[in-house]
Amino acid sequence: MSRTKVLESLAEDTERQLRLLQKISRFMVRDMSLPSALQGVVSLVVEFMHSDSCLLYLLQDKELVLCASNNPKPEAIGNVRLQLGEGLTGWVAREHRLLSISREAYSDSRFKLFTDLPEDTYEAFLSAPIMIHGRVSGVINVQHREPHAHSGGDMELLTTVGEQVGCLVALASLNPAALASANLVDLVLAPERRG
Repeated sequence: MSRTKVLESLAEDTERQLRLLQKISRFMVRDMSLPSALQGVVSLVVEFMHSDSCLLYLLQDKELVLCASNNPKPEAIGNVRLQLGEGLTGWVAREHRLLSISREAYSDSRFKLFTDLPEDTYEAFLSAPIMIHGRVSGVINVQHREPHAHSGGDMELLTTVGEQVGCLVALASLNPAALASANLVDLVLAPERRG
């Protein structure tokens, strides 16, 4: 491949990633429910990463709960649960680390089978923690039916999406009335004035 083609391909990938992050950022400023925003995120991730699946889990009482999927089975949302450290997803949450498996993810010793999730038969698995203030608050998984080598760009992109989802969750937990009446300048300057 010529140098020009390589540069064009890199520019296209960068532009594609930027569009994804911009679209997710817009969920943060819209007046919409958290479930709708999370459903929007998983749909965008599948579209932009050309994957077959995206599952999003949030942490509740030391359990990871499936909260959004691009292939939603109503009975799975809210009912599929993992302990920290359980399965590939639980490992990512417990270790606070990205995980990339390009083939036969179901053969990994950390894998846990869920008979009600078709994604359990998929080959490739990429997972990143969802972070809020340095703490894991969930996990986002991207899966491909066929073997798929995840690029460094894919890994960085999913890590950033996990950070953005953390912001979405944190914003959803705020009281809009309290935020509207907050003195935002004091939020910035008050720590400086105290020190």
